Amino acid sequence: MGVVQAYSACVGCRLGFFYNPMLVPSCRDPRTGAREPICQSCVDRVNPARLANGLAPIVPLPGAYDACDESALDGDE
Repeated sequence: MGVVQAYSACVGCRLGFFYNPMLVPSCRDPRTGAREPICQSCVDRVNPARLANGLAPIVPLPGAYDACDESALDGDE
């Protein structure tokens, strides 16, 4: 049995980061409209502005930035 971690650029800062593809928070890229992952640093940076604007904060699920068991990708977990 193996583990899986995704790696891509954050929609906010464009820096690469590792994450659990099943749990990572995401938001729409204003350039493409596609949902893209957001790193923990950007979550921490945008949450004060979200709260000030009356929006709910982004709260990553536990394990969002960790590897996941490969069976989670098949829905077998």
